[in-house]
Amino acid sequence: MISYTLKCENDHRFDSWFQSAGAFDKLLTAGMVTCPTCESAAVEKAIMAPRVRTARNAASTAEQTPDAPLSTPATDEERAIAELKSKVEANSEYVGMEFASQARAIHDGDAPERPIYGEAKPEEALKLLQDGVPVAPLPFAPKRKTN
Repeated sequence: MISYTLKCENDHRFDSWFQSAGAFDKLLTAGMVTCPTCESAAVEKAIMAPRVRTARNAASTAEQTPDAPLSTPATDEERAIAELKSKVEANSEYVGMEFASQARAIHDGDAPERPIYGEAKPEEALKLLQDGVPVAPLPFAPKRKTN
């Protein structure tokens, strides 16, 4: 995962996570990266300072809270995203990389209607939107379930 600070043509700045630099480029090219304030798709990377922790600080933090998440929400926006993630995970079925086919089957009436979330390639998500299937990107990476 990689975090970018982005800005739109109206100079609104926001942070977003992407699976990789290539994933960001694909989503940007597909017009799927938009400003959360004005919904402009004219978005570019903004200059940002790298987040660097010394090995000593990282080790002492891990020793103090071994079961704690990597970070705790610090801003109202981060808390809202964390709350949204909890609600989605508690009230929806994770379908993994089958998201596009499951969403289409539910939309077409070939599968029972239920809330789902998962992962889709940018071109799959764009095709769903073009076909009128109501989907939206989530502002967090899903917790992959195993077994």
